[in-house]
Amino acid sequence: MEKRILLELRGKNPSQVKELNLDNCRSTAIVGLTDEYINLKILSLNNSGLTTLKGFPSLPKLWKLELSDNRISNGLNFLHGCKKLTYLNLSGNKIRDLLTLKPLEAFEKLKNLDLFNNEVTNIEDYRTKVFALRPSLKYLDGYDKDDKEAEDSDAFSGDSYEENGNNDSEEDDSDEEVEDEDDELSLSEVYNENLEEESSASPLYEAEGYLDDDYDDYEEGDEENDANGEHNSKPQEGGNTRESNEESTRGKKRKHEDDDEN
Repeated sequence: MEKRILLELRGKNPSQVKELNLDNCRSTAIVGLTDEYINLKILSLNNSGLTTLKGFPSLPKLWKLELSDNRISNGLNFLHGCKKLTYLNLSGNKIRDLLTLKPLEAFEKLKNLDLFNNEVTNIEDYRTKVFALRPSLKYLDGYDKDDKEAEDSDAFSGDSYEENGNNDSEEDDSDEEVEDEDDELSLSEVYNENLEEESSASPLYEAEGYLDDDYDDYEEGDEENDANGEHNSKPQEGGNTRESNEESTRGKKRKHEDDDEN
């Protein structure tokens, strides 16, 4: 049983464990299960070969205990450290008389009890006597006082599940949801911040900056081109001057020829 417990712990501290399944672990007595499991709520020891409950730890938050198909014949008083015990399955054991069940009087929250396939069920007025033994009992062997069969949700969890187990899990879930919302919010904020940072140097602004630089280069280029244009225009002006000079030379030549003729 000790090895199985270590395996089920999976590296957790005993005080962190809320549910423990030790079915079929094969041990005649409780070994390795200690008072350190202060938050344990559900414990299953079905078909484990138990013959005694001696050494059963004090588990203040335990509300559901599965002990079916063992060889337990007495010693229910060893469960008195489990004050919140609400569901107890002892079916398929060796309980023979009502005296063995007398320790159940101490369990004020006990609502579901299963003694199916025990010799005690053959006692006359068995059901009436067991219900009288523990007034808080709502279901015995899956039926209430009026022989009305319990629904699965009632028989296996009962009102105590909401009182002792479900509320805690709902609180845990709600805490996780709040954490998730906080995470989502923080991620959203980070995302928005990133967007703002990117927008301050977005491709649009970069493109505009690039166009501005390009425009400056373009203006400089225009000035250079204009300067080159002016420079190129000088030969054109010069060309016109040469033409006028040639005409003047031809005119002088003609005049000289006319003078010679005369």
